[in-house]
Amino acid sequence: MLLVYKIRRLSAKLRRAARVSVAAVSCASLAACMPIDRADRSQFIEQPAMTRTLSQAGLPVVEGETAWPREDWWRAFRSAELDAIIDKALADNQNYRKAQNALREADAAIRIFGARLLPEINSTFGMRQSRNPLNGVVASYNPEQGGLEKTMAFINPLALTWELDFWQKNRALLDAAIGEAAAQAGETEQSRLLLTTGVARAYLRGYALTQQSSLATTSVKMRRALRALAETRYQTGLDTLDGVQIARTNEEVAVRREATVKAAITLQRDAIARLMGEGPDAGLTVLNGRGSVAPAQPALPKTLPIELLRRRPDLGAALARAEAWAARVHAAKTLFLPSIDLSIVGGFEASVTSTKLSKLSGFLFNPSALGYVAAPTIRLPVFQGGRLSGNLEVQRAEYDQAVDAYNDTLLQAAQQVADGIANLRRARSEFDAQNRFVRARRTELALSKVRLRDGLRDQREILQERADLLDAIFTLRGLDGDRLIAAVDLYQALGGGFAGGPGPDYPKPAPETDPITPVVEGIQSLTGG
Repeated sequence: MLLVYKIRRLSAKLRRAARVSVAAVSCASLAACMPIDRADRSQFIEQPAMTRTLSQAGLPVVEGETAWPREDWWRAFRSAELDAIIDKALADNQNYRKAQNALREADAAIRIFGARLLPEINSTFGMRQSRNPLNGVVASYNPEQGGLEKTMAFINPLALTWELDFWQKNRALLDAAIGEAAAQAGETEQSRLLLTTGVARAYLRGYALTQQSSLATTSVKMRRALRALAETRYQTGLDTLDGVQIARTNEEVAVRREATVKAAITLQRDAIARLMGEGPDAGLTVLNGRGSVAPAQPALPKTLPIELLRRRPDLGAALARAEAWAARVHAAKTLFLPSIDLSIVGGFEASVTSTKLSKLSGFLFNPSALGYVAAPTIRLPVFQGGRLSGNLEVQRAEYDQAVDAYNDTLLQAAQQVADGIANLRRARSEFDAQNRFVRARRTELALSKVRLRDGLRDQREILQERADLLDAIFTLRGLDGDRLIAAVDLYQALGGGFAGGPGPDYPKPAPETDPITPVVEGIQSLTGG
């Protein structure tokens, strides 16, 4: 009885679920028939305001094309080793090669969709030999046909099929493929930009670390000497044990700092090797302290931010993807309208009651064997159960997402420019302040040497001031790396030399303004699609 009771409860639950499912489908079908509120669709935002941000930047503002980064912007650092590494990365980096292959695929898709605008022409040839059974179906209707052997063949040198593109459906699909290819081209350029900036950051950070490494090694030697001197003074009763402990602590800090810097250099070398498409061993040949780097001085273009669309590959890619989805929206609308297919087949056909091919050829290659079929077909969707409306709403939702992605990319681009300006200004200010501090330390050390000759200072104080000067220079080298990387960040925010995007006056897609929209909405209200 308990089992029967559980079965009955399960059956009741299934019936309730079925009723809920039917109701949900009915509600969805009714919703598909409802007119779409265009006010709820995503809209392109205007260019973000940056006038006050640029006026407070404190960086030179330049007019014209020279204001924007060059395509090989990294050469502004005047480092032959960095140039060679980036050239190698552009040739062998796997992610960049993957993006280039994806671009080839997108270009090939254009040819596929472009072919749909043209008629398809084929040539066909067929042959058949058969024998009717003595007691088969054919013989039951006509006994004289029982046991006959027949040979049939046809040659159709022309078999044409063509979908007449009255509503520009295939043209829209081609436009969508072109938009996807343009988006992929922008993403390929974005991959190139991310690759070159990634290599530059790893190299410049490693360059600063190699300079710090030699300072850290010298600092360890000096802290070790100070510790030995403190221990000697303690053993002779000239100092307390506290001075020895402080010297030992400072030595341990210097040793750990040296180990940290060397490990960081290894990490940067490994990153450079991976970006070059090589194994870790390739990184051992770079960052050996033989090269030099000059600080780059990126300027601010006066045409910010109206030129960002043309200069930022990610922004151009986002707009191209929105255009692709706008074209797909149009293609989805055309499915509500009549379509016309044209089929034309012409050729030769013959059949003989014989198995001799020579006899067949006498009939096949004869003007009387010529035949053709021309068959225009009109297809009018009347009721699709909401499938067409659902498909249209999917394309519209994808278009809205593409518009929102463009808007978000535009805001990110403006933010990255503002952040790059602020970060470069901070890095330069900190470097200049630390540079002044180092000069002051050098002056103090020079004065201490004079006092040492006059007998007013001892050797321990001179060593301490030298160690403090090394620490200040160590910090200065780190801030120099921050300054170099901040310049890379600004180069990236400004597009890294890309100039292949659409201009500021390029029209944004508007898929709901095409002339077939009211017709499609009327059909939706009548049939539901």
